[in-house]
Amino acid sequence: MRGFLAYSCSAVLGGLVAAWCLGPGPIPRLAAREAIEKPAAARRPVGQLTPDEAVNVSVYERVNRAVANITTQSSRGDGFFLFDSGSTEGNGSGFVIDKSGHIVTNFHVIEEARTVSVTLYNGETYTASFVGADQINDVAVIKIKADADALWPVTLGDATELKVGMRVFAIGNPFGLERTLTTGVVSSLNRSLEVVRGRTIKSIIQTDAAINPGNSGGPLLNSRGQLIGMNVAIFSKTGQSSGIGFAIPVNLIGRVVPQLLKHGRVIRPDIGITRVYQSERGLMVAGLRAGGPAERAGLRGPRIIRQRRGPVVFERIDRTAADVITAVDGRKVKSFEGFRDDIESRKPGDRIVLTVLRAGQSVQVPVTLGSGETRGREKRS
Repeated sequence: MRGFLAYSCSAVLGGLVAAWCLGPGPIPRLAAREAIEKPAAARRPVGQLTPDEAVNVSVYERVNRAVANITTQSSRGDGFFLFDSGSTEGNGSGFVIDKSGHIVTNFHVIEEARTVSVTLYNGETYTASFVGADQINDVAVIKIKADADALWPVTLGDATELKVGMRVFAIGNPFGLERTLTTGVVSSLNRSLEVVRGRTIKSIIQTDAAINPGNSGGPLLNSRGQLIGMNVAIFSKTGQSSGIGFAIPVNLIGRVVPQLLKHGRVIRPDIGITRVYQSERGLMVAGLRAGGPAERAGLRGPRIIRQRRGPVVFERIDRTAADVITAVDGRKVKSFEGFRDDIESRKPGDRIVLTVLRAGQSVQVPVTLGSGETRGREKRS
């Protein structure tokens, strides 16, 4: 399945050999009598669940109807002849979020799909239509036309409440095996997962619950049966579960999905800075978008000095004239990634205050963030 990570990781299987050794001499009479007369109250009646089993069953029975089996058909073009030479089938998972038929899954599950089919718990299969996607965060929304009584939306939880060691449950369709339950724990929190174009998703949940190809897009749940994440990738040498899986936190999904439902895409805030250089002092502004929020606010980039020598015009870049960003709203800027994440955590129209070094002086520059939809060309000073 596309989107699963393959790295160095292997499983070692071993056998355990147990030996029962009896020392010399008879078994004491008292011990034998105690063994015979030991009450059977500790025995569990046949069919009675242990507390752990009861939780497993409760979570599965509560949520499995919300899980969707997703099957995709993608065109397989010929690398030489310009025609379709067949199709390939893919499998993934998703989960119902409302009674209108919206289903959330990973973008990589449906990417390049020619057709997308969804099978619900009742065995009915529906053709899905595309609603929207956020490739950067690997989230997509599709929709099916199904009766409301066939749609069982998942209940949202809160990933910020998670702690390492808490029990989690994954329900999905590994290798096309519908509605398979696996269990595990939260192995770690706040991992970073690299996705497209060198971008990373922050606050990723790591779990040892078995996740295999086909689990992508399926729900990761807490013991109350609430959605805490969406399974997205595994760390494996073989492409199969090695006990290291990753899930996108529900809080990120909760920020992205409403925009996908409304706009079909995520409209991110834009500050109008096209390039920066990182230095010990901060982020030097290396490029501004003409007419962008940063330029309108008075932020300064490098100055281009032009000199004519006969018929030839030479250009020299004076970077000493550029502002160096040291803080956002009073918080020190430590890296470009941290600066970008800070900006993208906000909304178009939000106002921030940049602290910059300008000609040796600390200056505060208020900036009102624009929309990523309206972008012009880079300014040349």
